[in-house]
Amino acid sequence: MAYRAPAGTAYQDDFYAWTQEQGARLRAGAVTGIDRENLAEEMESLGRTQFAGLVSALREVLATMLTVDHRSSPHSRRDAIDIAMHRNHVSDELHDSPSLKNRLCDAVGRAYRCARLEAADTTGLALRHFPEACPYTYQDIMDRPFAIDLEF
Repeated sequence: MAYRAPAGTAYQDDFYAWTQEQGARLRAGAVTGIDRENLAEEMESLGRTQFAGLVSALREVLATMLTVDHRSSPHSRRDAIDIAMHRNHVSDELHDSPSLKNRLCDAVGRAYRCARLEAADTTGLALRHFPEACPYTYQDIMDRPFAIDLEF
């Protein structure tokens, strides 16, 4: 049985009830009583969340790549698996929301800023050892080979 929100639930009083009420009104085509301003903000927020997911997955790939590239030892199986996992997340985000491809340059730039800091922390190297601008192309980020099936 579907939840029925009380009529007129205010956005700030009970977010869950508000979402259920707004959804029910939209499905019923009852535009009277729709909280347009808050509904529009929530819709836009969902889009920002999708973009943030893309940036987060790219940050993980970039941080590991930077760490591998600035460490004296070769990459580990764990590094390769982390990169593969997060590449899958990037691919999934772009598959689910193809229009995010239009923002890849912005996403890589945002991701790199934090990845650079993470790599400095992980390696113990000074931040100056890592380029200020991302040294990788999107193709590098997604396709550069990292062997997963390493034997130790």
